[in-house]
This record gives sequence, C-alpha cells and structure tokens, in this order.
Amino acid sequence: MNDGSGDLRVWGYGDHVAGAAGAGALVGRVVQVDRGECDVVTPDGMVRAGSDSVRAQAEVAPVTGDWVQVTRQDGVALMSRVLPRRTALTRRDPAERDAEQVLAANFDTVGIVAGLDRPLPPGRFERMLVMARDSGAEIVILLTKVDRAADAAAAASTVRAVAGDVAVLTLSVRSGAGIDELRSRLGPGHTLALVGASGSGKSSLVNALAGAEVTATAAVRSSDRRGRHTTIARRLVLLPGDGGMVLDTPGVRALGLTDAQEALHRVFSDIEEHGSRCRFADCAHGAEPDCAVSAAVESGEMDARRVERFLALRDEIEQQRLREERRARSRRR
Repeated sequence: MNDGSGDLRVWGYGDHVAGAAGAGALVGRVVQVDRGECDVVTPDGMVRAGSDSVRAQAEVAPVTGDWVQVTRQDGVALMSRVLPRRTALTRRDPAERDAEQVLAANFDTVGIVAGLDRPLPPGRFERMLVMARDSGAEIVILLTKVDRAADAAAAASTVRAVAGDVAVLTLSVRSGAGIDELRSRLGPGHTLALVGASGSGKSSLVNALAGAEVTATAAVRSSDRRGRHTTIARRLVLLPGDGGMVLDTPGVRALGLTDAQEALHRVFSDIEEHGSRCRFADCAHGAEPDCAVSAAVESGEMDARRVERFLALRDEIEQQRLREERRARSRRR
C-alpha cells in the first residue's frame, strides 16, 4: 500500500498544521509510538524518531496522530516539539488514579465499536461515549458482527436510546454490510479513531476499510465472547484511494469506579434529575409509589431501554464499591 510519503496532505496536513509550525520547520505526523520512539511520516519519507528532550515529553509526550516538528542531529531524527492538538482521546491512567492518559490525537471522528455477538456490559459503552464527547470530535457508533446478533434491531434500538442523536451504523465484515456507508463518512485527510473493547471487531474493521490484512486479528473466546488484545501499539493506517485514515487502539479494559460514576452522571443526567422528584430519596425506580422515573416511562417521556441501562450501571457501581471496600478491609487486616 502506498504510504503517502512526500505528500503530507493525504495525512491531513493543512493550514492548522502550517500555522502552528515554525517557519521552515520540518513537520511530520506520528504514525505509531513504540517503546519511546515513533514512526513519523515526513515529506522525506517515513523516519524513526526519538525525542530530543525527556523533560519536554514529561509535559506533552507524542501519541499516534500527533503533528510534530522533526530535527536531525548527527544523522538521527528527533522530535523537537509536539504541535497543539485539535482533538484528543483520553482516559484515566490505570497506573495513576488522578492522571489522564492520551490515547490518540488529531482525528476528525471517533468510532465507538461494539460487537453484537455478546451483551454490552453495564458502563463500558457509556464510559466510551463520555470519552468520545470529551475528545472534541464527531462521534459515530459502530455495531459490528451484525450477522452474529440474536436480535440486531433490538440491540441497535437500545444503543440509540442511550446515545441520543449520535449516528449508529450496523456492520458486518463477513458480509460487507455497512462498510461502504462507513467509508462514505471518510475522505481525503479525514482520520477515524476507533475505540472499543477487545474482541469488538476494531482490527477486522480496519482491514475491511483498507482492503488488506494490515492489522492482526484474533478469535474471541467461545465461552464468554471476550476478545484477546491483538492491537498493542496504536497505529494510523492510510486507506487506499484518498480514503482517509483509520486509527486502531488497544481494547478498553474494565472501568474504574470513578469512571463508571462519571458515566452514570453525565450520560444519564436526565434520569437522575427525574429521580430527584421521586417520593423516596432511595427510590429504586421500580414498583415504589410516586416514582418520577417510572411515571416518565409510562407516559412515553422516557425510553424504558434507557432506564434499564441506567439501572444496570447503577447496580454495577454499587457492586464494584462493595468489592473495593472488601479489598480495603482485607488489606488493613
């Protein structure tokens, strides 16, 4: 596949990059980050570049999708500066409770990928929706493996009830269903960043868009439909025929308690607002009398599927809180 070296416009170069770079600076885009070094596409071709300052990277370490200034010292390519990011996909760093980790940068669309061959766990989809909204990019929800779904229409309806006005596409890599519709949303210089759980079909989707095996794939476990991590490095893949780019990311693992609570409050704020008007402060929004949430569902003001997701996530948060309390007591003993 042509890597587009020598013409950065196919990689998304435009006035926003030219205006941020210094006069006469050599600019490139990070295609992959690997063990502290980066593959960077430049007008001179693809180069392997390190950083000229560990101190500088402590503030802004380069990630896949970044635009950087490149210099050469003794024939070695070095990244001297990370240019300001238009968009960024971040999550709380698993190693540091309050720190944020940037996963990818400078994309135009976030594709939230979920496989219809398994149930959608409480909280995971909602948390990814929060991540996508915070990125500053457009959002599209990609429901893959529609050919393996027990009831694809019902699953898509539930997702739409949670996601609101976000576009939802159903796709099958096997049959090709929906692939052309997704491809039509891309185009020259357009970057699509994929985020989703392991085994949701992100890597297969990249291969389908590229028309070639450019990303490794692995089968999910038959026992629970969970996937194995096949994407370790985040790589920006140039699609053929000026079709834009797609950025595959490693699967998002289980959510922390803080992440889940944030998803509950932000995605379901309307349900919490209704809940504040229930007769009982600890209303479970079931058979209790004078439940404002149940009344909203009965009147058609609120979608019952949306409330079901809310209750499932709320219960999951409570179970997770109890598990963390038990672990804390065990550590103290």
